[in-house]
Amino acid sequence: MRRLYIIFSYFLPPFLIMRLLWRSRKNPAYRKRLGERFGCFEATNKAQGIWVHAISLGEVIAATPLIKRLQQQYPDKQITVTTMSVTGSDRVKAAFGDSVFHVYVPYDFPDAIARFLNRIRPVLAVFVETELWPNTLAICHARKIPTIIANARLSQKSVKGYAFFPSIAHEMMQYVTLVAAQTQMDADRYINLGLNKSKVKITSSVKFDITIPENIPTQGQALRTLWGEQRPVLIAASTHEGEEDLILTAFSAIREKVPNALLILVPRHPERFEKVTQLCRSRNFQTALRSEQQSCNENTAVFLGNTMGELLLFYAASDVAFVGGSLIPRGGHNLLEPAALQKPVLTGTHNFNFTEIFQLLKNDDAVFQVHTANELANTVTELFQNPQSRNDAGKRAQEVVIKNRGAVDAHMKIFAEYLN
Repeated sequence: MRRLYIIFSYFLPPFLIMRLLWRSRKNPAYRKRLGERFGCFEATNKAQGIWVHAISLGEVIAATPLIKRLQQQYPDKQITVTTMSVTGSDRVKAAFGDSVFHVYVPYDFPDAIARFLNRIRPVLAVFVETELWPNTLAICHARKIPTIIANARLSQKSVKGYAFFPSIAHEMMQYVTLVAAQTQMDADRYINLGLNKSKVKITSSVKFDITIPENIPTQGQALRTLWGEQRPVLIAASTHEGEEDLILTAFSAIREKVPNALLILVPRHPERFEKVTQLCRSRNFQTALRSEQQSCNENTAVFLGNTMGELLLFYAASDVAFVGGSLIPRGGHNLLEPAALQKPVLTGTHNFNFTEIFQLLKNDDAVFQVHTANELANTVTELFQNPQSRNDAGKRAQEVVIKNRGAVDAHMKIFAEYLN
């Protein structure tokens, strides 16, 4: 079956390039560094290092504590970090600068993968969360490069996708060296795909090991002072197409009862910043832009976080946090960042990418789930009007993060088996 997959893959490059060029209409970065996507880039001076792949922004955030610990524990080994998306690439550059070697991951073509591996020559390949590619795994296996699926999760949606190609999925599982699964449910799903039980360990999610930089609370307070310390602040983070309109509807209802409320709106994808700005203004909200260093006055209703790498800062400066991708069926985003900052956490009903994390928060009454814009408005208004409930909810959320830490240590023990 993989032979057919390989043959089919040779017809894809023109279409993949056209797709990148199409996406570059909104984000010009997609038309740059095209060679990297086919394994063509200047070879590194170091070898025998560690390759960490994180497909996009969310996976890079999850991989960050692992990468930092690898740097600390194996300072003599080059860390190569690959991503697929531009937002993931930007986050790698912002978080690590030149301390890691970064390129886009090559497409899953045998020649491209071979060129890539010839240039970085890793002794260990770490794929974060859900990245599984047949040729990549097969070639790593043939070259005796151990492959570990780290912080592994497998949604029911992904399982259904693999069900269309059961023989390829089963073959991939034979090439995987080990799966470090977040939960028993994730482990069972990998096993059902054909993974041997001896190849799986349960580690919990590395997202619980989030480290808040020491300067973030102080900087958040300074930003809050500029906004107006007495203004109740709601952040709606990592929002998607169709979701901002619901949030703005909710915010209109919130301001009917809390007229001085401020909304910090942070779209997930930078190519949508301008469109969301226009949406806010078309709804008659006076809107200030972070990218232009515009300050909030008493008439400002929406502050658009149209920059990259500042989400933690915006969370720190807010009173209540809604995490997007969840009022629409996108699967949700990381609930633990606001929780770690002791903020009340709100989410919609579509959390299939974070089922276990959501359930842990729910078990401790540390998350508010809303089904509609009206429910979002009512819940936020209640939290704004009741500071004690707001503070208690934030403390419960932070406690969930603290008591579930330890996944990074568990992963480092696994990595040591292949690096020492």
